[in-house]
Amino acid sequence: MSRPAPDMPVETRWEGRFITVRQQGSWEYVSRSRGIHAAVILAIDDASDGRHVILVEQYRVPLKVNCLELPAGLVGDEAAGEAPEIAAARELEEETGYHAAHWRTVGEFYSSPGMVSESFTLLHATGLTKVGEGGGVAGEDIIVHRVPLDGIEDFVARKRAGGCGVDVRVALLLAGGLLA
Repeated sequence: MSRPAPDMPVETRWEGRFITVRQQGSWEYVSRSRGIHAAVILAIDDASDGRHVILVEQYRVPLKVNCLELPAGLVGDEAAGEAPEIAAARELEEETGYHAAHWRTVGEFYSSPGMVSESFTLLHATGLTKVGEGGGVAGEDIIVHRVPLDGIEDFVARKRAGGCGVDVRVALLLAGGLLA
């Protein structure tokens, strides 16, 4: 597909509460409605029993299977102008039951830039304290996994072999670059 001219109009083909289907020239893509984006959390638990990462597993309708993921949530879906750090702290506690004492913003990333304009802010969370059960809000049915980092490859392989989808951001853990 050729690149559309920058001044070519963008047409909205369909808009829902959370996503919008757009077209510019012959290029079709999806974006988040209302300018919202996501916060993704790399939560590392440095405890006396070793380093662990906090992962979540939940059913994803487009895949029709459970998916193994880093905790995440939408920024600005409830309050306009929300900071990614505020959304990340809220989502970490809702989804996993953990509170983080220390946060570091890694940067903004794009998950599938050929099809989706959505970006996410990746945040590194440490100094974790378990403050609740997690599991998400009503209807999310999130399963929380506290996985030893030195066993992450085997854990992901077992989940995949069991039919679980694996979010591409979990590849961060397999590459190890952010874990140093």
